Amino acid sequence: MDPYVSLEFTPNPNTLKYVVEVKFLDKGAASFVAGANTESSPLATDLFKVPGVTGVMLGRNFVTITKADASEWDQIHPTAEATIKNFIMAGKPAMIILEAANLDPSFPHVAGSEAEEKIKKILDDEIRPAVARDGGDISFDKFENGIVYLFMHGSCAGCPSSTMTLKMGIETRLKELIPEIIEVVAL
Repeated sequence: MDPYVSLEFTPNPNTLKYVVEVKFLDKGAASFVAGANTESSPLATDLFKVPGVTGVMLGRNFVTITKADASEWDQIHPTAEATIKNFIMAGKPAMIILEAANLDPSFPHVAGSEAEEKIKKILDDEIRPAVARDGGDISFDKFENGIVYLFMHGSCAGCPSSTMTLKMGIETRLKELIPEIIEVVAL
Protein backbone atom coordinates (compact mmCIF):
# COMPACT_ATOMS: atom_id res chain seq x y z
CA MET A 1 0.00 0.00 0.00
CA ASP A 2 1.34 3.42 -0.97
CA PRO A 3 2.00 5.86 1.85
CA TYR A 4 -0.30 8.87 2.11
CA VAL A 5 1.09 11.91 0.28
CA SER A 6 -1.26 14.82 -0.33
CA LEU A 7 -0.41 17.60 -2.77
CA GLU A 8 -1.20 21.18 -1.75
CA PHE A 9 -0.73 24.27 -3.85
CA THR A 10 0.95 27.26 -2.22
CA PRO A 11 0.72 31.00 -2.88
CA ASN A 12 4.09 30.72 -4.62
CA PRO A 13 3.61 29.33 -8.16
CA ASN A 14 7.14 27.86 -8.07
CA THR A 15 6.51 25.70 -4.99
CA LEU A 16 4.34 22.72 -4.13
CA LYS A 17 3.71 21.32 -0.66
CA TYR A 18 3.47 17.57 -0.06
CA VAL A 19 1.81 16.64 3.23
CA VAL A 20 2.64 13.17 4.55
CA GLU A 21 1.43 10.91 7.34
CA VAL A 22 4.88 10.53 8.91
CA LYS A 23 6.91 12.94 10.99
CA PHE A 24 10.00 14.27 9.21
CA LEU A 25 11.05 16.68 11.99
CA ASP A 26 10.13 17.10 15.64
CA LYS A 27 9.96 20.89 15.24
CA GLY A 28 11.08 23.71 12.99
CA ALA A 29 12.14 23.29 9.39
CA ALA A 30 15.23 22.54 7.34
CA SER A 31 15.85 24.23 3.99
CA PHE A 32 18.18 23.24 1.19
CA VAL A 33 19.02 24.77 -2.17
CA ALA A 34 20.34 22.97 -5.23
CA GLY A 35 24.10 22.61 -5.15
CA ALA A 36 24.30 22.97 -1.36
CA ASN A 37 25.38 20.22 0.98
CA THR A 38 22.42 17.93 1.69
CA GLU A 39 24.42 15.37 3.67
CA SER A 40 22.13 15.89 6.68
CA SER A 41 18.98 15.11 4.67
CA PRO A 42 18.74 11.92 2.63
CA LEU A 43 15.27 13.01 1.48
CA ALA A 44 16.54 16.35 0.14
CA THR A 45 19.39 14.50 -1.58
CA ASP A 46 16.88 12.23 -3.34
CA LEU A 47 14.59 15.10 -4.34
CA PHE A 48 17.43 17.10 -5.88
CA LYS A 49 17.91 14.20 -8.31
CA VAL A 50 14.53 15.15 -9.83
CA PRO A 51 15.26 17.40 -12.82
CA GLY A 52 14.05 20.96 -12.25
CA VAL A 53 14.03 20.89 -8.42
CA THR A 54 15.96 23.88 -7.04
CA GLY A 55 14.85 23.92 -3.40
CA VAL A 56 13.63 21.55 -0.71
CA MET A 57 12.23 22.49 2.68
CA LEU A 58 11.31 19.86 5.25
CA GLY A 59 8.69 20.64 7.86
CA ARG A 60 7.22 18.53 10.63
CA ASN A 61 4.95 16.47 8.36
CA PHE A 62 5.48 18.02 4.94
CA VAL A 63 8.05 18.80 2.30
CA THR A 64 7.94 21.87 0.08
CA ILE A 65 9.63 21.66 -3.30
CA THR A 66 10.72 24.67 -5.35
CA LYS A 67 11.15 24.36 -9.09
CA ALA A 68 13.27 26.32 -11.56
CA ASP A 69 11.33 29.03 -13.42
CA ALA A 70 11.83 27.24 -16.75
CA SER A 71 10.60 23.87 -15.42
CA GLU A 72 7.02 22.61 -15.54
CA TRP A 73 5.16 21.03 -12.65
CA ASP A 74 3.57 18.39 -14.86
CA GLN A 75 7.06 17.01 -15.47
CA ILE A 76 8.39 17.41 -11.90
CA HIS A 77 5.38 16.43 -9.79
CA PRO A 78 5.00 12.73 -10.70
CA THR A 79 8.68 12.00 -10.08
CA ALA A 80 8.82 14.12 -6.91
CA GLU A 81 5.72 12.44 -5.48
CA ALA A 82 7.09 8.96 -6.30
CA THR A 83 10.42 9.90 -4.72
CA ILE A 84 8.69 10.95 -1.49
CA LYS A 85 6.53 7.80 -1.42
CA ASN A 86 9.53 5.52 -2.07
CA PHE A 87 11.50 7.32 0.62
CA ILE A 88 8.75 6.85 3.19
CA MET A 89 8.30 3.18 2.23
CA ALA A 90 12.04 2.59 2.68
CA GLY A 91 11.72 3.84 6.27
CA LYS A 92 14.75 6.11 6.04
CA PRO A 93 15.04 9.20 8.25
CA ALA A 94 14.42 12.50 6.43
CA MET A 95 17.12 14.16 8.54
CA ILE A 96 20.18 12.79 10.27
CA ILE A 97 22.01 14.59 13.04
CA LEU A 98 25.61 15.20 12.17
CA GLU A 99 28.03 15.42 15.06
CA ALA A 100 29.84 18.34 13.42
CA ALA A 101 26.61 20.37 13.40
CA ASN A 102 26.30 19.97 17.15
CA LEU A 103 29.90 21.09 17.68
CA ASP A 104 29.94 24.01 15.24
CA PRO A 105 31.45 26.93 17.18
CA SER A 106 30.16 29.46 14.64
CA PHE A 107 26.57 28.71 15.66
CA PRO A 108 25.86 30.69 18.82
CA HIS A 109 23.81 28.83 21.40
CA VAL A 110 23.50 31.80 23.70
CA ALA A 111 20.35 33.64 24.59
CA GLY A 112 19.80 37.01 22.94
CA SER A 113 18.44 40.23 24.33
CA GLU A 114 14.98 40.33 25.86
CA ALA A 115 13.61 41.78 22.61
CA GLU A 116 15.27 39.00 20.56
CA GLU A 117 13.80 36.35 22.82
CA LYS A 118 10.33 37.92 22.46
CA ILE A 119 10.74 38.03 18.66
CA LYS A 120 11.77 34.38 18.54
CA LYS A 121 8.85 33.37 20.76
CA ILE A 122 6.32 35.23 18.59
CA LEU A 123 7.85 33.73 15.45
CA ASP A 124 7.76 30.20 16.91
CA ASP A 125 4.33 30.42 18.54
CA GLU A 126 2.35 32.43 15.98
CA ILE A 127 4.05 33.19 12.70
CA ARG A 128 5.94 30.02 11.77
CA PRO A 129 2.89 27.78 12.23
CA ALA A 130 0.85 30.14 10.03
CA VAL A 131 3.37 30.21 7.17
CA ALA A 132 3.93 26.45 7.49
CA ARG A 133 0.30 25.97 6.43
CA ASP A 134 1.34 27.42 3.07
CA GLY A 135 4.51 25.31 2.87
CA GLY A 136 6.92 27.97 4.10
CA ASP A 137 9.06 28.86 7.06
CA ILE A 138 10.71 31.94 8.50
CA SER A 139 13.83 31.93 10.61
CA PHE A 140 15.31 34.66 12.77
CA ASP A 141 18.75 36.01 11.92
CA LYS A 142 19.24 39.04 14.16
CA PHE A 143 17.71 42.14 15.72
CA GLU A 144 19.90 45.18 15.26
CA ASN A 145 19.21 48.92 15.54
CA GLY A 146 15.47 48.35 15.61
CA ILE A 147 15.49 46.13 12.52
CA VAL A 148 14.52 42.45 12.57
CA TYR A 149 16.31 40.38 9.93
CA LEU A 150 14.59 37.17 8.82
CA PHE A 151 15.20 34.40 6.31
CA MET A 152 12.30 33.19 4.19
CA HIS A 153 12.25 29.47 3.30
CA GLY A 154 10.15 27.09 1.23
CA SER A 155 7.13 28.68 -0.41
CA CYS A 156 7.90 32.01 1.31
CA ALA A 157 11.18 32.40 -0.59
CA GLY A 158 10.47 34.19 -3.84
CA CYS A 159 6.70 34.17 -3.36
CA PRO A 160 4.93 37.09 -5.05
CA SER A 161 2.96 37.76 -1.85
CA SER A 162 5.90 37.34 0.57
CA THR A 163 6.53 41.10 0.77
CA MET A 164 2.93 41.68 1.81
CA THR A 165 3.15 38.81 4.32
CA LEU A 166 6.37 40.26 5.69
CA LYS A 167 5.23 43.88 5.94
CA MET A 168 1.48 43.64 6.55
CA GLY A 169 1.54 40.48 8.65
CA ILE A 170 4.83 39.80 10.38
CA GLU A 171 6.07 43.39 10.75
CA THR A 172 2.69 44.65 11.94
CA ARG A 173 2.38 41.87 14.53
CA LEU A 174 5.93 42.24 15.84
CA LYS A 175 5.65 46.05 16.10
CA GLU A 176 2.37 45.68 17.94
CA LEU A 177 4.00 43.53 20.63
CA ILE A 178 7.55 44.96 20.66
CA PRO A 179 7.56 48.76 20.32
CA GLU A 180 11.33 49.04 19.73
CA ILE A 181 10.98 47.36 16.33
CA ILE A 182 11.25 49.84 13.45
CA GLU A 183 11.20 47.46 10.51
CA VAL A 184 11.30 43.79 9.49
CA VAL A 185 13.57 42.86 6.57
CA ALA A 186 13.93 39.60 4.63
CA LEU A 187 17.47 38.49 3.83
